[in-house]
Amino acid sequence: MSSVLFVVSAAQGWTLADGTVHPTGFWAEELAEPHRLFTEAGWDITIATPGAVKPTVDAGSLAPQAAGGEDRAAELEAYLASIDDRLAAVVDVASVRAADFDAVFYPGGHAPMEDLAVDTTSGALMTAALDEGIPLAVLCHAPAALLAARRQDGSWPFAGYRMTSFTDEEERIGGLADKARWLVETELVGRGAEFVGGAPFEPHVEQDRGLLTGQNPASSERLARAVLDSVG
Repeated sequence: MSSVLFVVSAAQGWTLADGTVHPTGFWAEELAEPHRLFTEAGWDITIATPGAVKPTVDAGSLAPQAAGGEDRAAELEAYLASIDDRLAAVVDVASVRAADFDAVFYPGGHAPMEDLAVDTTSGALMTAALDEGIPLAVLCHAPAALLAARRQDGSWPFAGYRMTSFTDEEERIGGLADKARWLVETELVGRGAEFVGGAPFEPHVEQDRGLLTGQNPASSERLARAVLDSVG
């Protein structure tokens, strides 16, 4: 049986440039849809967060406008309720090894910009997955977590990798770009990523060696299927 490690932010808020905190958490579709697909494929799923804190869903991601309509919002909410016991039984990121899994998956939401972006334990896990050839899939705002990865010489392991994330343009359209302390795309490019953005809010996935990245919530299914294909 194949296995996948979900690494999910434990943050419930995202600190903006003016010091105020924007309520957030994981984006519903970005966790629920891949979780459903891996489950249907018969994969064993482990969910980890920093400190083994139960992750919080971003309430905004369950609003009909954000989720794709009332029926889709209800579907996502019902799925998350069906796995609530799994979300309550998460393990600590510090207690897991990438080598024990066939793939590692990071769902987004703004929350990773608050904690995973500076979590060196998570960064070391990502580096290990990269070095050991384990597919590492990172979605939407979760590529912020890549920023915490470092080699012993201080270099960034993902420099030169082709990748995508929630784009600066999408952040502007969403109305939060001017309020943010920093933007994911800008930071990735600044570290040396070969960034490829697709059309705003349309499915877009990039794969470069063992790194798979999805641009936005609409990319959730495509990214999960790419992982399934990568593991075979």
